[in-house]
Amino acid sequence: MTVYEDLVWRGLINDVSSPDLIEKINQGGLTFYIGTDPTGDSMHIGHYSSFSVAKRLKEAGHHPILLVGGATGLIGDPKPSAERPMITKETLNYNYQKLRSQIENIFGFEVVNNYDWCKDINFIDYLRDYGKYFNLNYMLAKETVKSRLDIGITYTEFSYMIMQALDYLHLFETKNCTLQIGGQDQWGNITSGIELIRKKTGKEVYAFTMPLLTKADGTKFGKSEGNAIWLDKEKTTPYEMYQFFLNVEDEKVIDYLKYLTFLSKEEIDALAHSHEIEPHLRKAHKALAKDVITFLHGSEAYHQAEKISEALFSGDIENLSKEEIEQAVKGIPTMELSNEISLVDLLVDSTLCSSKRESREMISQGSITLNGKKVIDDTFLVTKDKAMYNQYVILRRGKKKYFCGIFQ
Repeated sequence: MTVYEDLVWRGLINDVSSPDLIEKINQGGLTFYIGTDPTGDSMHIGHYSSFSVAKRLKEAGHHPILLVGGATGLIGDPKPSAERPMITKETLNYNYQKLRSQIENIFGFEVVNNYDWCKDINFIDYLRDYGKYFNLNYMLAKETVKSRLDIGITYTEFSYMIMQALDYLHLFETKNCTLQIGGQDQWGNITSGIELIRKKTGKEVYAFTMPLLTKADGTKFGKSEGNAIWLDKEKTTPYEMYQFFLNVEDEKVIDYLKYLTFLSKEEIDALAHSHEIEPHLRKAHKALAKDVITFLHGSEAYHQAEKISEALFSGDIENLSKEEIEQAVKGIPTMELSNEISLVDLLVDSTLCSSKRESREMISQGSITLNGKKVIDDTFLVTKDKAMYNQYVILRRGKKKYFCGIFQ
C-alpha cells in the first residue's frame, strides 16, 4: 500500500482539502505541522492517536513540526457547550515546558510555540493584517462557531479561528510548511488558515484531518470528559495503561490497533481473525497494550505492567517489588490505616463485604486472601508488621475484587 492508502485503511483520514494532496503525501518531502494547546501538563491518549499519524508521515519522509500554543492556549478554542476557563500565564508556561519535553522525548519532533510570534502583534496590526481577510459570514458558518450561537460565544473565542490561521501563515512563510493536520473538530479552523494563505500570498497549501479517538458510544477520551489516559507515567502508570487497553470494548479493539499501533496490516488482520474466533484469549487487546506501552515507556515498563497484572489475577503478589506494588494499588480502591484493625472490620470498611456477618462467612469459606495468602481465621488482626514492605495490605475477595490498606 502507499502511505495514503495505509492511512485510509487505518481509518485515519476524515477530511482532505484537495485531491492533489494524495500524491504529495505518497511522494514525501512535505513540512507539516500539528498543534495542541498547553491546557494540561501532559498529553493523553487522544493526542497520541493524532501524533502517531505525524510519526507515520515522518517515517514516510515528511518533516513534522509540533506547535504548542502558548498564545492560543491563553484564549481557548470554542467548546461545544461553554467557554473554556482562562488559564494563568504561569500555569500555561509550566504546561508548555512539560509538553515540549514530553513531545521531544517520545516523538523527537521539532517543537515551536506560537507565543513567540504572537506576543508582539498589536491590536491595530492584528485587525489590518489578518482580521480584514475574514468575512463574518464565513466565520459564522464554521461548525465550531455555529454550534455555540444559540447559547452565545464571546469575541475572544470567536477570534481563535484567526489566531490559528495566523499560525499556519507564519509557519508557511518561515519554514515552508505546506500541510496542517489535526483532529476532525479542527477542520473549520484549519481551512481558515488555508484561505488566509491563499488571500495573502496567492499560494496553495493543504490539510487533512483525522477522526477523533472515541469509545463505542461515540464519546471522546480526554481530560474534559474526565477519562484521560495520560502519556506521563506518573499520572497514568504503565500498569493502569495496560489495564485500560486490556479492557477496551471488544467492538473497538481492532480500530484501536489500526489507529494507535505501528503493526502491519497483515499482523492486524491476523489479530482480527483471532479476536473473531477466540475473543476470550484477548490477543488483540494484549497486542494493543504491548505496542503502545513499549513505544511510550519501553519494553521493561510493558513487561512490568504485564507481571503486575498476572500477579493480581493469580493472587501471587508476594514477589512484586515495592515499585510494582505502588503501581498496582493505583488501580484499586485504597484506604489509609493508622492502627491495627480486625480483618472482619477491614473487609466491611473496604466495602468488600457489606456486613461483619458476611465478612466472617467469606473468611470461613476461604474466599479472602491477604497479600496473596488465604486467611480462614475470622479473629485475624491486620497489623503493620504483616503488611508488605511494612506498608501495603492487599485484600482480594474471589478472583476480581481488590482493596489495599496502606499503613502510614
